[in-house]
Amino acid sequence: MEMKVIEHATCTFCGCVCDDIELHADETRIHQAKRACVLGKAWFLNHTAEHKYPDALIDGRPATVDEAIEAAADHLYNADMPLVYGMSNTTCEAQKECVEMADLLCGLVDSHTSL
Repeated sequence: MEMKVIEHATCTFCGCVCDDIELHADETRIHQAKRACVLGKAWFLNHTAEHKYPDALIDGRPATVDEAIEAAADHLYNADMPLVYGMSNTTCEAQKECVEMADLLCGLVDSHTSL
């Protein structure tokens, strides 16, 4: 099992976006997250690259990513004021895309902070 070192990894878990983390990983999982805080370490160390589930599900059945994208687009197109929610574990660039999508769909944006 060969260990790979990823320098300057970015953690998006809490929103601080720490970008000086050094990860030590094999082909399946991260074994060490140097310079990550307690939250970041828990986030990195509890995620694996194991392929346990289908790439997508539609109505509970396995589907291709293309089929899932088409189904999601249909749902969003037919929605009345869709809600874009969450995004606390995503990059700023992804959040920007979500806000733009909500704007195009005349939807709403909310984050977990509303709880």
